[in-house]
Amino acid sequence: MKLVNVSAMTHKTRSAIQVLDRAVWLLEAMAAADRPLSLKVLAADSALHPSTAYRILSALQCHDLVSRDEEAHYRLGPSWQRLGRQVHSQVDIRAVAKPIMNVLRDQTGETVNLTAREGDQVVYIERAIPNRMMRVEQVIGSRAPLHVTAVGKLMLAESGAEGCRAYARRSGLPRYTSNTLTTQKGLWAEVQRCAAQGYARDDEEAELGVCCIGVLIRDAGGEAVAGLSVSAPRERLRAEWAALLQEAGRRLSQQIGYAG
Repeated sequence: MKLVNVSAMTHKTRSAIQVLDRAVWLLEAMAAADRPLSLKVLAADSALHPSTAYRILSALQCHDLVSRDEEAHYRLGPSWQRLGRQVHSQVDIRAVAKPIMNVLRDQTGETVNLTAREGDQVVYIERAIPNRMMRVEQVIGSRAPLHVTAVGKLMLAESGAEGCRAYARRSGLPRYTSNTLTTQKGLWAEVQRCAAQGYARDDEEAELGVCCIGVLIRDAGGEAVAGLSVSAPRERLRAEWAALLQEAGRRLSQQIGYAG
């Protein structure tokens, strides 16, 4: 169990309404804990009399900001998930992603792309470009079919077997290179494999000579809302970039609210 630093809390600027300060102390104590807390522990952690803590917790419980279990232990309530989703829905993912993308670009020396799904395509919404003569470069706003991109394969995996089959029927799985997946069975086997390993590759499937590694970005609700990828000429792509990309994807997902 993690304890809140009460002495640090008491030095914070207090609001004009004392009960709000006390409610915040209780909420911070619950947020810092790794399990539900008893009234006795919460009162001690927040430097409040138990009767005062109980009244405030009861009021918070009425608004689902606090939950009380059968053992009379308290934890943060479901309303915080809804409020958190609303806050994170207003976040500009491109602005949050850009510093992370710049670090990944410097680590790999290659182009880093941020994409989102629109219908049966991925759309390039942000990029970080290396300072080198020969590089892979996607124009912001350009699009590509799901089945020929690394991130697109992971997004198809999110839609499940029927969603992947429906995409194959709608699109016809057009061939772009000799490496393009053009059968439903082959595509579904590949997207399952990619989802299981946590990243996907485009091995010259959209354009000969160009390869890509991609991961998904998830929001507070666990939904895949974007993809992060590194694109490079085939001879410069490195398998070890997958780990760097996965870590960058985790950081970005966390910054937009994902806790999984």
